[in-house]
Amino acid sequence: MADTCGQVLLGSGLTVLSHPLMYIKVLVQVGHEPLPPSIGRNLFGRQVYQLPGLFAYAKHIIKIDGKAGLFNGLAPRLCAGTIGTLVHSRVLQRCQDAGKYEVSGTSQKAEEGSLQHVVNETTKEMIARSCATIVTHPFHVITLRCMVQFIGRETKYSGVFDSIVTVYKNEGVLGFFAGLIPRLLGDVLSLWICNMLAHLVNTYAIDDSMSHTGEIKNCSQAVTGFFASMLTYPFVLVSNLMAVNNCGLAGGLPPYASIYPTWVDCWRHLSLEVGCCYTKIQM
Repeated sequence: MADTCGQVLLGSGLTVLSHPLMYIKVLVQVGHEPLPPSIGRNLFGRQVYQLPGLFAYAKHIIKIDGKAGLFNGLAPRLCAGTIGTLVHSRVLQRCQDAGKYEVSGTSQKAEEGSLQHVVNETTKEMIARSCATIVTHPFHVITLRCMVQFIGRETKYSGVFDSIVTVYKNEGVLGFFAGLIPRLLGDVLSLWICNMLAHLVNTYAIDDSMSHTGEIKNCSQAVTGFFASMLTYPFVLVSNLMAVNNCGLAGGLPPYASIYPTWVDCWRHLSLEVGCCYTKIQM
């Protein structure tokens, strides 16, 4: 329990610190670019037009809403983080207990570091993450909509409880799970890609006789995690767009967004119109 409380506190602190960055990222993802491009230089020294950076975007938000404006949507995001940590911890513990019970009834146990062990642990983590994502997705939807309100200067989503009532009245229960499928798919794919690549690197590229083997393996896990997040970024983008799509806010309606019947239509539209889903900013 103490470990879980520590995770909640640490996660909440990191959430507060990173919230302005996520806020800006979401606004850019939905196509809100209020500042004109400026002339800069690329790596080769040639003059090119560049979109404003993070600090310029942050200054723009502060100019309109003040410094507190950088934290729009923080409350539901903190709720999602806290509940998600508790659900993830509880489900993972149940999976670990179930795994121990199954092993006690058999004579074989997967050797630590083997492919079977990685598959078993990844499966347990996948179940725990998926449960946490499903439970907290309504708060994720509310967080995104609180942020996107900045575009049209709406006040439709003004608090956690009021936002819950608003979503339910306008869209019913399904409104709380807009964009859930691509988010789940992205999380699952990212987890498996990360763990499988890390296992391959740790098994075939790192010699156990090397010094600081533990640190190197931790580093490889971080690198493969970053690589996996890049590969699955389109799912994050599509999920965020579907969460605000046609929800009554300016940021979820034309000209910022088309009306997508399903997330597959959103994916196809981005692929055709923009070339690929990676063109939206990754942070």
